[in-house]
Amino acid sequence: MTDSDERMSLKDGVLTGALRRPINRAATVKGSIHDDETATKLGLRGGTVAGSVHMDLFGPLLLEAFGEAWWEKGTLSLYFVNATTDREPVRAFMVLPPAGAKDVQVDVWIEREDGLRVAEGTASVGSPSEPTALMRKPLDRFDSGDLRILKDLSPGDPIAATEGMVTQETVDQHLRFTTDPLDIYRESRWGKPVVPITSYIGLFFTQGAAPVRRRLQDVVGLFGAIEIRNINGPLLVGEPYRLSGEIVALGQSPKTEYYWYETWADDASGKRIAEHRMLSRFMKASSPLYK
Repeated sequence: MTDSDERMSLKDGVLTGALRRPINRAATVKGSIHDDETATKLGLRGGTVAGSVHMDLFGPLLLEAFGEAWWEKGTLSLYFVNATTDREPVRAFMVLPPAGAKDVQVDVWIEREDGLRVAEGTASVGSPSEPTALMRKPLDRFDSGDLRILKDLSPGDPIAATEGMVTQETVDQHLRFTTDPLDIYRESRWGKPVVPITSYIGLFFTQGAAPVRRRLQDVVGLFGAIEIRNINGPLLVGEPYRLSGEIVALGQSPKTEYYWYETWADDASGKRIAEHRMLSRFMKASSPLYK
């Protein structure tokens, strides 16, 4: 059975997505965690597929569980626990919410074909009472210690405001590779195509967080966790947005230094359209500061 032949299924109250083989689209970016040579030197099996790419797996499940309302007011919140390599088979899972529920949150996760968990978290629609998987993490209890890579950053530091937009060209390129294209990525009832999930994250990461990332040139980074929140969505292709944000927390593990940050997108009238939270990790072994 090929990817295109398989469909999602429902068993014991869990929606199971089709088995997919995401492409490592950044494999040619030398010196990155997606480059085989760099990744293996850092102890990984090979160049990794970006966590944001895996989030596209949830498109069909979100549509099935919540309908298009998710793109207006919904969240997807994931913590990445194991990396995958190019075209490694994975599938997404979602606990099916009660029929007709308008303010609900459910558990979601991604597994490799052999059952190894790749990511875990929550998805919601409307305004559920409980916090998302990432928002429930008590970030203020971590002592950042003696940071070297991120020593010039502090919680509360603003991320400089900038203008951002997802172009049709970007989406057309995305649709050539995505595991799960949806019709609303081509046309929608909102007058313009909806920004695909991976491109949504790209808007916040490559444009919204660019001022911070440019200060960290000589180190290999990777996504540790991502949350997207549609507030007054959806984000639309070809629509300009005002992007800004702030550093939320800093910390370190034996192998990485990391920071959590929030970014948000407002439309031309100042209305909040969407928000984004990310955990960015930086490999100590890749930095000359740890030599």
